[in-house]
Amino acid sequence: MHWLDSLLTAFYDAKWQVTDTQAIYYREIVGNAFGLGSALFGLRRSAWAWPVGIVGNVLLLTVFLGQAVGNDQGTPLYGQASRQVFFIATSVYGWWRWRRNRHAPGGAAVVPHWASPRQRAVVVALALSAVVLCFFVFRAVGAGFPVPWWYYLADSWIFVGSILATYAMARGWVEFWLCWIAVDLVGVPELLHFRYYPSAVLYAVYAGFVIWGFVVWLRVSRTAQAQRIDSPAMETVA
Repeated sequence: MHWLDSLLTAFYDAKWQVTDTQAIYYREIVGNAFGLGSALFGLRRSAWAWPVGIVGNVLLLTVFLGQAVGNDQGTPLYGQASRQVFFIATSVYGWWRWRRNRHAPGGAAVVPHWASPRQRAVVVALALSAVVLCFFVFRAVGAGFPVPWWYYLADSWIFVGSILATYAMARGWVEFWLCWIAVDLVGVPELLHFRYYPSAVLYAVYAGFVIWGFVVWLRVSRTAQAQRIDSPAMETVA
């Protein structure tokens, strides 16, 4: 299998040298392409969203670690990198949860619905606490890199918000699209600032896609709610 090792090594090292000090690794582009594919499957409520997303997560993990693993892209984005690990774990949960419903009427793996007020309150409280905790953790871990304080706050929200959005998607909550919008509003400027251009462009495109996804899931949730009102005994997929 020497040829396979050589092929994987060549792919891992392949990059576009933009300037003498800036390179774009092709695995960043491919990883983001898998991320977009995962989002498209998610829009269609297909369980394939999860395994496709996991492939992208693995590739992007190797990118966002930056100088920490020898990449010459520059500053490691610990929040961006760490969330890929949690994406994988959360995606396994989401894949399991959606596959349970693969034989549901209509072929959809989940029926979109809003989280309950209690669920929303608990999640928001936990998210705020996690952002504060991650801020201090990331600041301690990245003490050797010359970055402003706001970087750690932004990366903390990107990390926590992304995990929250992925978990909400697994539960079928319509709010998960709103979480992604909030993450993109912070993530795109940060990626541009640190010159991770393919990811920044993908995030910008993804933001428009997320708005569309929110509208689609909102319509489906309203239709499902109307059907539950008309047929109280009907079992729903959740």
